[in-house]
Amino acid sequence: MSDLRDRPEQWPVHEVEEIWDGKAPFSVRRDLISAPADPDERFGRLVLEHPGAVVVLAVDEQERALVLRQYRHPVHQRLVELPAGLLDKPDEDPRVAAERELREEALLLAGEWTHLLTTYSSPGLTSERLELFLARDLSEAPDRGDGFELHHEEADMTSEWVPVAELLAGFLDGRLADGPLGHAVMTYVLGGHSARSAG
Repeated sequence: MSDLRDRPEQWPVHEVEEIWDGKAPFSVRRDLISAPADPDERFGRLVLEHPGAVVVLAVDEQERALVLRQYRHPVHQRLVELPAGLLDKPDEDPRVAAERELREEALLLAGEWTHLLTTYSSPGLTSERLELFLARDLSEAPDRGDGFELHHEEADMTSEWVPVAELLAGFLDGRLADGPLGHAVMTYVLGGHSARSAG
């Protein structure tokens, strides 16, 4: 069997310049590093420190997923996305965060949870690590929990149920561009989690 896997590695960091500290949870720094093969050549790399996030693929008995349409200013688009949120509470279990985000953004509870995938969003720039979960056995939540209220872009988002097969087709033909949505849907289908792949 192949030993194909990502491995921990740390190149020497000679200097760290804090560029922006927006208070928790984000910061930007510039690291001056060198490659082990050429320790005399030093070069800079920007790093966006990020606490990580969770993404939830909530699927009902009809193989439909709950999606959100939300405006994303950096890309100037209203994207079709899955419920998601930051791991911004110290030492919070990702599964607990996923439950919270599903309740806050979609007013849903889930009786069954499966971890689908761990992935980095853009490892050339940020430390953001995404934990993707599958939520099943869904029911309506009585409220968003802990007095949570939607603000700004979240207050403007809409939700709908879309067949998983349609989401997969939309991602593959380029109509849908949200990376976490594509990762979750492809893992769901190719990983044998869907009723279609199980049958």
